[in-house]
Amino acid sequence: MKNNKLILIGGGILLALFIISFVGPLIINQDISAVDLYNLSASPSSEHLMGTDELGRDTLVRLLYGGRVSLIVGIFATLLQVGIGIILGVLAGYFGGAIDIIIMRIVDVVMCFPFFIVAIALASVVGPSIYNIIFIIAVLSWTDVARIVRAEVLSVKERDFIMASRAVGFNNFDIISEHIIPNILSSVLVAMTLSMANAILTEASLSFLGMGVRPPMPSWGNMLTAAQSMRTLSSEWWLWIPPGFMIIISVLSINLIGEGFRSKLDSEKKV
Repeated sequence: MKNNKLILIGGGILLALFIISFVGPLIINQDISAVDLYNLSASPSSEHLMGTDELGRDTLVRLLYGGRVSLIVGIFATLLQVGIGIILGVLAGYFGGAIDIIIMRIVDVVMCFPFFIVAIALASVVGPSIYNIIFIIAVLSWTDVARIVRAEVLSVKERDFIMASRAVGFNNFDIISEHIIPNILSSVLVAMTLSMANAILTEASLSFLGMGVRPPMPSWGNMLTAAQSMRTLSSEWWLWIPPGFMIIISVLSINLIGEGFRSKLDSEKKV
């Protein structure tokens, strides 16, 4: 029951974030680059509910559009890295031998480099954009998923129903697709929630440093760039508290979902 509550609470918050990020801009219908020269760095008012930035752009509009960008980066970076991790993890765990050794040595090499430093270096080489940031996060983050998948496959492939499938003539592809993958999906689902939360945080960090999503395209990360100014931190709270809060609440909701699934998985294993 507790597990279901965590999943429902986290899922409800995440769903609300998706709705306001993808439906909100359609309702407001205002350009993210539209400026109000009479209201530069203006505090919240009836005209601009969350104030404006130093260029007179509406903070609420940019916050909603920024949610689209941050969530899209989180989703697609997660799908890409999980796809890579599942393929390589299954190959390593199922076939073993030289394939396992090669893949796990690649995992060791990728993991031995500091993630954030390598991400900044890659971003400076390929250039900052939403597509590049998705690629960078996925390429540097698939190793955890691969290790989890490999461990699960090593356990599952020794079970009786896998042996029976081999005995009746199932080929490797059928065994992997019909028996191995369905039995490891629960663990992969937990790993996906952690991956998505990390992807959103990574995008926000790189965009804050100017290495991720670049203006005028807003993201929660590059909106926080304004917080580098002491004046903004002390007297223009509407420029940095809303995007910071959105990052915190999105990561928290995803972690709640992941914790719910993890606890549920642990309880099922005990049974």
